[in-house]
Amino acid sequence: MENGKLTWVTEFMLLGLSEAHKLQLFFFFLFLLFYIVILPGNVLIILTIWSDLCLGFPLYFLLANLAFLDICYCSVTPLKMLADFFSHRKTISYGSCMAQLFFIHFLGAAEIFLLIIMAYDRYVAICKPLHYASIMSRRVCHALVGAAWVGGFMHSIVQVALTIRLPFCGPNTLDSFFCDVPQVIKLACTDTYVVEILIFSNSGLVTLVCFSLCGKNKAASTFLYIYAHPFCSFPLDKEVSLFLTVVFPLLKPMIYTFRNKEIISSMKRLMIRYRRHLGQVYC
Repeated sequence: MENGKLTWVTEFMLLGLSEAHKLQLFFFFLFLLFYIVILPGNVLIILTIWSDLCLGFPLYFLLANLAFLDICYCSVTPLKMLADFFSHRKTISYGSCMAQLFFIHFLGAAEIFLLIIMAYDRYVAICKPLHYASIMSRRVCHALVGAAWVGGFMHSIVQVALTIRLPFCGPNTLDSFFCDVPQVIKLACTDTYVVEILIFSNSGLVTLVCFSLCGKNKAASTFLYIYAHPFCSFPLDKEVSLFLTVVFPLLKPMIYTFRNKEIISSMKRLMIRYRRHLGQVYC
């Protein structure tokens, strides 16, 4: 759309992971295989926890929410990335780019807040076992999870509101496979210093809360790199972003749960009930 001598950007070009056709095919089958194998595992975690009343509350309730958040988070960028492997011209519309920014920050920040709640839950269980049931009651736990979603929404809406008001009228190429705030802001045809400070400060508040409550919890690494990232490029940005937005989120719930003998036993019981149900249907 033209306004005077300026041509306003209506879409962004994505350079993707590689321009080599054979390498793109390799990445496609690799990540498709990973996605169709790991994703059902997270769904199984949710079904197991919801179907087995014997699993303790709120620990497994929080794990089910974590698995659900990661499924949603990993549906924001990988599906578009897989489709782009077969496209010679990788583009994303301006509206889709802003939507991608919103959901990445919304789900990512909500997960960080949920991890803080999980850390608090373990703290209460270990340090105040006699008061655990009253402190982490169902009502309190539901309220905390709701607060995590609201907190993620508030964080994301600030990020997007600051980004969407910028004018984009010049270059529109992103050296990435998805829309991320630092790279999108670089393309704005105006001075973005104040906006960068505001966005970084917004992310810094979440980071400060995370470190204040979780200390050196490794779970904060995703947020620290993606959302509290300085507005400058690093050589391995694309590779690190790939693992943090596609690989690690899907593996995280499985690592938390598949080391747990109680949930493994519950999964076996669920599969036995499912086989019996199928047997009755076919009989």
